[in-house]
Amino acid sequence: MSEKHSRGDSGANDGMAEGRSEGTHEGSLWGGRFQDGPSYEMQQLSRSTHFDWQLAAYDLEATAAHAKQLQVHGYLEPEGLATVLATLESMREDFLEGRLVAKPDDEDVHGALERELIQRVGPELGGAIRAGRSRNDQIATFVRMYLRDRSRAIRHILIEVVRILILRSEEAGERVMPGRTHFQHAQPVLVAHFLLAHAWPLVRNIQRLDDWSVRNNLSPYGGGALAGGGLGLDPEAVARELGFDGVLPNSLDATSARDSVAEWAYVAAQIGVDISRLAEEIIVFSTAEFGYVTLHDAYATGSSMMPQKKNPDIAELARGKSGRLIGNLTGLLTTLKALPLAYNRDLQEDKEPVFDSAETLLVTLPAMAGLLAHLEFDYDRMESLATAGYSLATDVADWLVVRGIAFREAHEIAGALVRACEQRGVGLDELTDDEYVAVSAHLDPSVRDILSAGESVSKKNGPAGTAPQSVAAQREALRRLVEGLDT
Repeated sequence: MSEKHSRGDSGANDGMAEGRSEGTHEGSLWGGRFQDGPSYEMQQLSRSTHFDWQLAAYDLEATAAHAKQLQVHGYLEPEGLATVLATLESMREDFLEGRLVAKPDDEDVHGALERELIQRVGPELGGAIRAGRSRNDQIATFVRMYLRDRSRAIRHILIEVVRILILRSEEAGERVMPGRTHFQHAQPVLVAHFLLAHAWPLVRNIQRLDDWSVRNNLSPYGGGALAGGGLGLDPEAVARELGFDGVLPNSLDATSARDSVAEWAYVAAQIGVDISRLAEEIIVFSTAEFGYVTLHDAYATGSSMMPQKKNPDIAELARGKSGRLIGNLTGLLTTLKALPLAYNRDLQEDKEPVFDSAETLLVTLPAMAGLLAHLEFDYDRMESLATAGYSLATDVADWLVVRGIAFREAHEIAGALVRACEQRGVGLDELTDDEYVAVSAHLDPSVRDILSAGESVSKKNGPAGTAPQSVAAQREALRRLVEGLDT
């Protein structure tokens, strides 16, 4: 085997660690043109095994696919391939069992795994595997594989959260609650309508993940350091074996673009924001002033000082972690800003933010699912407050419009009615007949017939409205949509 085939294309930007083996610093993938090893400070700054080690399984999988291509094109003997594949499988088992770990001198996951492979099969066979690839196309590929797997897990939990919201909306039946704008009483809505309003954004996030996955599922492998591989290997075959739909068409773009990572970070942040909005309402609704919901003991905490406390820690942590997810997105975009083609070491900073975002969602979403599933609603309390704050005033205006009054005038009359009720300290339905007429000749006692929360919601019977039949149709449409997404 030639020196060219043994050494391979290491990439111009690749990193550093101490020691030498066959001209390459041990635990790294470069070194032949350097007389001295890197300084301690350089090693500390360059090392990434503390976070990229979780990509080891993807590295081993891709290395196996790459080795097969080397054998197909004559750079490995069949018996050498068999040895490499068996060794890679043994390494994968050791990694999963925690027996294979990075060493202090390993610069990154790629160098660590090559070091281990060489240790197990020898420098000639182990060193041949690097031919035709670079850390640049490797890492771009592995991050896509990592996010692809984490997205599937997150997607599964999101579907579960949506199903819980659908179930809780069904349990709520036709019970009503205050609807709010500016967090002030606005108009009554069904509790079910409120719950489904929090489900729809999560469904859109599932769809965003699906849309993202189409763009993400193209392989950078074969892009080499920046210009593509020069050994005639087939990156399409590697892509298929790694579960990709194809290969990115431009090697410069393939090795240096991180828009797929940034897009995923946005979706993660949006999920965090939407969960945070729901969490905020649970926090507020569980206070004594509201009393809409009671937290299950298993999904709340107490106080180290105040024995009576039941704290909504899950909701608070979900709300807090949304800021973390937003920060990860912001930091990543700032890192990517103004980077020239092709690979730059700055791109090492793309992984920690999305790794953190993925793990944050994978711990937050199950906790929120449990909180929602076990939340106790006080429907009587919500119903008793559904018409507070004169929230049926718009119904009065609509009632007048049905009787031929222009809405501009109807709005003024309803506003005057509210003012009269405030002055007397009574509800809209508590004025006398004479007092109605004193506000406007267009008001007669029959207006009382519409002044209930049930009557109010029944009138909102458009396809997106809060009428019981509209909400039932909405829930069924959402259920069918979720079933389709869960295939």
